[in-house]
Amino acid sequence: MKKILLYSMTLLLFFSCAKKQDLMPVFDLENDERLLAHIDVETTGLVPGYHEMIDIGLVITDVQGNKIDSLFILIQPEHPERLQQGAYDCNAFNAELWQKRGALNIDEAVNKILSFHKRVCGDKQVLMIAYNSHFDSAFLDHLFRYTDHSWREMYYYFILDIPSMLWGMGYTDPHADEFMEFYQIEDEPHIAEFHTGITGAMVNVRIYKALMDLHK
Repeated sequence: MKKILLYSMTLLLFFSCAKKQDLMPVFDLENDERLLAHIDVETTGLVPGYHEMIDIGLVITDVQGNKIDSLFILIQPEHPERLQQGAYDCNAFNAELWQKRGALNIDEAVNKILSFHKRVCGDKQVLMIAYNSHFDSAFLDHLFRYTDHSWREMYYYFILDIPSMLWGMGYTDPHADEFMEFYQIEDEPHIAEFHTGITGAMVNVRIYKALMDLHK
């Protein structure tokens, strides 16, 4: 009985003193050839399939969060009359203004995204990563379905989301305000006219990069 108790205490002491990184498998991120597609979208409302995307920001990085390339496009929705007030307050969408700025129709937008992916990513495995991942992926899915395509032509089955990464580290604020303030991460503009998919995607990259830097 004494031997068992002594063995148990030795194990407890070992696990309490050992560093976390010593107990976890080590991943060679520097030689990991996978890529990440950091995505953020702006829409005419909250309901995928009824409301539509009006822009998308897409930033490709390596798994360490180093930027490789980016894409930003405006998309002209087919039903601009469905615009919700809350969406307008967020992104200032205006159909006439979008047309003047050269917004693409849905077919053009999907082709642009597919061409960008092929040029930048080639045959490498790419994981989609977003902040509000179910929202972004649902709107992206509807956009691609409209043209008989699928976002899975580009991205792996699994989708990463930043709030879950933060939650696992103890930052349970879904808006990441405390994390961003503590690590002095620059936020995106919160003025509707300057709030776009690419500003959202870039702040997501900055948060992700800070998270990865913590493990170095």
